[in-house]
Amino acid sequence: MPMERERAFLDVEMSLTGQRWSQRLDQSGRNRALAMAQSYGMSEIVARVLAGRGVGLDEAQDFLDPTLKKLMPDPQSLTDMERAVTRLSRAIRDREAVAIFGDYDVDGACASALMKRFFDHFSVPSDIYIPDRIFEGYGPNARAIGDLIDRGARLIVTVDCGSTSHDALAEAAKRGVDVIVIDHHQLSADLPPCHALVNPNREDDLSGQGHLCAAGVVFLVLVATLRRLREEHQPGHASLNLLNWLDLVALATVCDVVPLKGLNRAYVVKGLVAARHLGNPGLAALVRSAGVGGPLTPYHFGFLLGPRINAGGRIGDAALGSRLLTLGDAAAAEEIAVQLEALNRERQAMERAMLEEAEAEALYEYASGTGPAIFVTAKDGWHPGIVGLIASRLKDRLRRPVFAIAFDSSGRGTGSGRSIAGFDLGRLVRGAVEQGLLVKGGGHAMAAGLTVERCKLGALRTFLEERATSKIEALTADSELKLDGALSSSGATVGLLDALEAAGPYGAGHAQPIFAFPRHRLSNAQVVGQDHLRIEVQGSDGGRLGGIAFRAADTALGQALMAGRGATFHFAGSIAINHWQGTQRVQLRLLDAAPA
Repeated sequence: MPMERERAFLDVEMSLTGQRWSQRLDQSGRNRALAMAQSYGMSEIVARVLAGRGVGLDEAQDFLDPTLKKLMPDPQSLTDMERAVTRLSRAIRDREAVAIFGDYDVDGACASALMKRFFDHFSVPSDIYIPDRIFEGYGPNARAIGDLIDRGARLIVTVDCGSTSHDALAEAAKRGVDVIVIDHHQLSADLPPCHALVNPNREDDLSGQGHLCAAGVVFLVLVATLRRLREEHQPGHASLNLLNWLDLVALATVCDVVPLKGLNRAYVVKGLVAARHLGNPGLAALVRSAGVGGPLTPYHFGFLLGPRINAGGRIGDAALGSRLLTLGDAAAAEEIAVQLEALNRERQAMERAMLEEAEAEALYEYASGTGPAIFVTAKDGWHPGIVGLIASRLKDRLRRPVFAIAFDSSGRGTGSGRSIAGFDLGRLVRGAVEQGLLVKGGGHAMAAGLTVERCKLGALRTFLEERATSKIEALTADSELKLDGALSSSGATVGLLDALEAAGPYGAGHAQPIFAFPRHRLSNAQVVGQDHLRIEVQGSDGGRLGGIAFRAADTALGQALMAGRGATFHFAGSIAINHWQGTQRVQLRLLDAAPA
């Protein structure tokens, strides 16, 4: 007999965002949470959060204390690690000139900065090269590789790219220069010609570390290389503490939206400790520029610092981010942080204009309540550096994978896609490349990039629908908001947040806890900033709680709340600390609401 569906949480079958509310834990999960709380003496709410994210009773204690010692594998378990380490140690010993070829996003900037700092420590001459997003596109190209060799590079290290760059790496091989590829993107069995390719997602890698971002893989390479240099008694090895650089690994891990499981959890937990010391002058300058209040959190990484680093690669000098993170001079770092701040504001204005166009198209496509399984929006004149942000915004709005594509005057489109949990977008893009529908493309499960000719856009849309419809329909059949429990406004305290933080950090693969606030009166709602909605709610016990609904002003949720001031609603969202003028207040980050 089929299992009876549990009653909707607070009887909300259809919320203001069109979702059914449900308890994250079924009865067996609630029993597991109770056993966890009783066995380890932890608060029941923390136990419910852990159980709701698949943490077993035997795993709970280690999960709450993720350490590198327990979670870091032997770096040599990664395929080609030995070849990479041997070649890197030789370059350091012989003081060879090294070129670091990175990607133009946060992960690429952090991975490049890690490599650069490592070579600098051992007084090895090195330079970072970040390709121009518009004129060169993603990854190594033969012209750039040739230029680096002409300028004296005797070893090239690619980070966050290179796994599929056959032609570019063939140019280096032809010129007699070794290339080490350190990457994490999906790739086929056809490997490019290089001295070593360290990528836990290659088919012959059995390390089980495919969830790492590029900076996370680079850190393992540096750990293994430093171990080799110690064995060789290389001068300078004893004074290098790689743990101090975990701030960059944590920043990349959060911004690249890789799953916060296993080693990634330790990277972020320990990296936040390092980041809060502000020992990296570039990161410190960025924190001041962004106006971060209070201790750094994954939220600050993902929504304040990351976008500023990305701004250079999107619409300005792609090398600004990596350059900032390698600086030791505070004044120089401040200068670059100011440039990135200005570029970020410019990027925000461009994004608003492009998003307005894309949302109008989406509204038309889905006006009848149905539409394509994967939404593809494409326009002439869009900035190719912004399309990833457009795809991300629409993915959140439509709750389905989205591609946004910018076509240039020659009819070639540069696109970026974002996916939903459970659908591997990188694999789909690789399939389109194999079918000859794309000039090039690649990525990972949650994000992918592509280049397509205008004449093949229709065929690409058909391919995506044929390959994705059944899977997407299954994933989106029941639009549910899963809740971890119910709170009152007076029960949302700093102490509660401290307890919840023990079960963090939260992010991809380890969702932020979401709570319902039943029967609270909406005492105020007003638009602030760029289409955000600031609210204040009051519980039946008189407790008040301020909140913010990001980018909600023009949505059905925002319009209903603006019209419903004074009415009683059930609210749902996450809670966080808002640091303001030396005080700490709990703030609701509103995700949904329903009339009570």
